[in-house]
Amino acid sequence: MAEETYKVVAVGGGPAAWSAAMYLARASMQPLVFCGDKVGGQLMLTTVIENFPGFHEGIDGGQLVLQMKMQAEKFGAQIGEEVVTGIDAKTYPFVITTDKRTVCAEAVVIATGAEALWLNVPGEKEFIGRGVSACAVCDAAFFRDKTTYVIGGGDAAMEDALALTRFAASVTIVHRRDSFRASKVMVDRVLANPKVKVLWNTAVERIVGSGKVTGIMLRNTETQEMSAESADGVFVAIGHRPTTDFLKESLGLDERGYVLTRLSASEKAQTIIPTNEDEFGQVLYPTMTNVEGIFAGGDCVDFRYRQASIAAGLGVMASLDAERWLEAKK
Repeated sequence: MAEETYKVVAVGGGPAAWSAAMYLARASMQPLVFCGDKVGGQLMLTTVIENFPGFHEGIDGGQLVLQMKMQAEKFGAQIGEEVVTGIDAKTYPFVITTDKRTVCAEAVVIATGAEALWLNVPGEKEFIGRGVSACAVCDAAFFRDKTTYVIGGGDAAMEDALALTRFAASVTIVHRRDSFRASKVMVDRVLANPKVKVLWNTAVERIVGSGKVTGIMLRNTETQEMSAESADGVFVAIGHRPTTDFLKESLGLDERGYVLTRLSASEKAQTIIPTNEDEFGQVLYPTMTNVEGIFAGGDCVDFRYRQASIAAGLGVMASLDAERWLEAKK
């Protein structure tokens, strides 16, 4: 049996979850936040963040998360450093199970984020934040006039390459195959840029450096020939995985695992989620999932931008929708 019932439970430990928790706490909702055992998500892999509003001199990713957490706690948010293993969305109040206990909630905000897919080659984890990155939009400005490599062949890789061309001296795309899977318009735009060159049929074997990245070891997948190249930055752009496996039996997810909300653009979202409107023709509770009373925001919803400031904003939206839905339910 559930131990306690809370008005709102937020699930996540990144900027979306803490922003939602802060707003809910200030609204006297006394939210419980299950932040898991890895508080901070992808921000914990970022040494300096310069593009989050309010920190003109930059801030360490871990410090930013800590400040968000402290702000939410200041207003009354309760913290549970527990991993949510399941949500029973067929009962009400909703039953939330963690690795330690079971609680009930009148409303739930899902803000579990997503994690970058990595190459898992030697040197990669060692140099994350010191030349290895999974977000060129976030980090490109640190590589002005530098030699950079982008690993991947999809739209994300093309976007990263274009972001880097505004700063880096050179951008080399490394792709295991002989053609990109990205959209033609993105490929044409990238290949037309004089700063970009492509290494086809090539795989990364190792990332090397001393304190920071200084080079990359590559292997031709056809000839098996090895080569060592100088590099200042390596950007891994092979995709992201939303942290939503525990929701497969509870909520509507798209084919990649992202949570579907009333704002989602896919046909599947429009099919399973009724887009109720108010008297002004505006979508009611845009962050609501296919289950009334469960809302979602942040990188577990946003597959396009994946920025901390946007995640924070989506978390605020989810919290406001949850608050208004609870008030209307009264």
